[in-house]
Amino acid sequence: MKTQRNQHRIVAAALSAALTLGLAGGAYAQQAGVSGGSTADNTSAGNANGGGLPQIQQQGEVSYVSGGVGLDESRALQAAQSQWPLTLRFTGPKGEFLADVHVSIVDAHNSEVLSTTSRGPYMLVRLHPGRYAVHAKYNDNEQTRAVTVPARGHVKSAFIWNMK
Repeated sequence: MKTQRNQHRIVAAALSAALTLGLAGGAYAQQAGVSGGSTADNTSAGNANGGGLPQIQQQGEVSYVSGGVGLDESRALQAAQSQWPLTLRFTGPKGEFLADVHVSIVDAHNSEVLSTTSRGPYMLVRLHPGRYAVHAKYNDNEQTRAVTVPARGHVKSAFIWNMK
């Protein structure tokens, strides 16, 4: 019985130490200005963004994050919109959230700056100020929106598909 209590105390101490180190590492990352990772893990679990925000991805000079299928992730993405120059939203005709939307963003020189697939109804994109064409394809239906990313502030663009 005494050995079992000692084992429980050791496990509790180890868990406490691991939690303390994890919190200290997160605090250091915030102070150091770390705002995401560069792993291939696209989930929100265990990333450095915190608050349910999915992992920030990088493609060339463009940073982006997508998701929002779960309530926590959806709220985190909505809350973060004002910190990103471009917000895209993908829904069906009754507002139902869509995922697996292929997104291609082309700059004013007709160069593709981003080509990816959204993991949920929201995509936040960090682009340089300027004019862009956003092409979004869901199933076999493609839509295009012209957007101008301002030097300050942000712009939103919604894509709504009529599903048959």
